[in-house]
Amino acid sequence: MYLDGAETERLRIRKLELSDIAIWESFFENNDYLPYLGLDLSSDKKAQAKEWIEIQLRRYQEKRYGHHALIDKQTNQFIGQCGLLTQEIDGKTEIEIGYHILPAYWGKGYATEAANKFRDYAFQNNLCNSLISIIDIRNIASQKVAEKNGMRKTRQIKYHGLDVFIYRIDKG
Repeated sequence: MYLDGAETERLRIRKLELSDIAIWESFFENNDYLPYLGLDLSSDKKAQAKEWIEIQLRRYQEKRYGHHALIDKQTNQFIGQCGLLTQEIDGKTEIEIGYHILPAYWGKGYATEAANKFRDYAFQNNLCNSLISIIDIRNIASQKVAEKNGMRKTRQIKYHGLDVFIYRIDKG
């Protein structure tokens, strides 16, 4: 897989596995950002985590990229996910940088560090000429990560029933 085994200063990156479902359940606990993701939150956290991981595994199989596990190199703890995702925006296929950090690890710069790695990988390997991030207009923390990743807000649209900003960075 495209970044399986890669590293950043503080993170190891690997493909997600079914065994990650248990740890990913904690993403659905005490997470004020869940409403910004457009998820059906009516099922229990185990079902949500299972569906999330299975979607990423299908993305891998279909060669549509997908989120990867972010592992803290010092503690070996699973701290979140980041990856490239194919998305349809106004009938056009785009590649998005997506990132989701477990609440216990918010505010430590992990999302920015991982997003930078995926941005650099996409451009260095000529996967696209620009990347986007689709971010709920209420999600200030993710907007700040996008800006630190060199992205700029380009427009506001409705996406899966949410009001979102499209952030973009062009290959330099």
